[in-house]
Amino acid sequence: MSTVKQKATLGAEVRRFVRAYHNGVLCSLSKRLAGYPFASVSPFVLDDAGNPVILISTLAEHTKNIDADPRVSLIVHPCAEDMLTAGRVTLVGRAARLADKGAFSERYLRYFPKAADYFSAHDFFFYRISVEHIRYIGGFGKIHWVLTQQYSPPPTEALVAAETDILTHMNADHRDNLRGYCRHLQGCDVTDVEMVGIDYDGFDVRADGKLMRFDVSDPIIDAQGARSALVKLAQKCRESP
Repeated sequence: MSTVKQKATLGAEVRRFVRAYHNGVLCSLSKRLAGYPFASVSPFVLDDAGNPVILISTLAEHTKNIDADPRVSLIVHPCAEDMLTAGRVTLVGRAARLADKGAFSERYLRYFPKAADYFSAHDFFFYRISVEHIRYIGGFGKIHWVLTQQYSPPPTEALVAAETDILTHMNADHRDNLRGYCRHLQGCDVTDVEMVGIDYDGFDVRADGKLMRFDVSDPIIDAQGARSALVKLAQKCRESP
C-alpha cells in the first residue's frame, strides 16, 4: 500500500473512531487563571465535515474562555477500564459560535433529546470546533499526527439535505431491519429502536436508550447511496445464522 493511501486510510480510521463517541473532554485556555489549561466534560455531535459541535452556556467557564481565546482541544475516548490501550483522539482547533442557533438543533437533539430544555434558555449556543490538528493514539506503538485533509470526509451536501427524510422512512417502515442490525452486528436483542443520524461512514441507532454505531463498507454520499448501504446491510443480517 502506498504512503498516500496508508495516510488516507488512517484518516478514515480516526474519523470512524470519533464518530463512535459523543462525549469528550474539552480543554480551553483559562481567562480567569491567566492561560492555564481548563478542562471540562462536553457532549458533542459531528457536523458533515467531521467537526465537533457543542452546546454550551454563556455562563460556563469554558465559554468565557473560548470567547476570549478560541483555541481549544477535545479529547475523544471510550470510558474503558484500561484507558491506555483503548485508544483516543485529540482534536485541536478553534471554536466559534454558530450564527444560527436553530441550524444544527434538529440533529443535535436527535442525539441528545434531554438537551431540549436548554433551548428555552437564552444563554445556550452552539459552537463549532474547526479541526486544525489531530493526534491519534490507537494503542501501544500506534501513535500518529493526522492531517485534516486525511480526516475530513468528502462533501456530502446531498446526504445532509436528505438525512431527515431517510430517518423518517427508516423509523416508519424499517424498524425490524434496525433491530436486525442490532441483533446481528452488535449482538443484542432490543425492542425500542430509532435511527438518529446517517453520514458518509455509517449511521447511529438509539436502541433501548443506548446509542449504537454502525459503520458501512461503502461511502454514503446521497439518498440512493444510503438506500444501497442499508439494503446491503439488511441482506447481510438475514444471511447470518
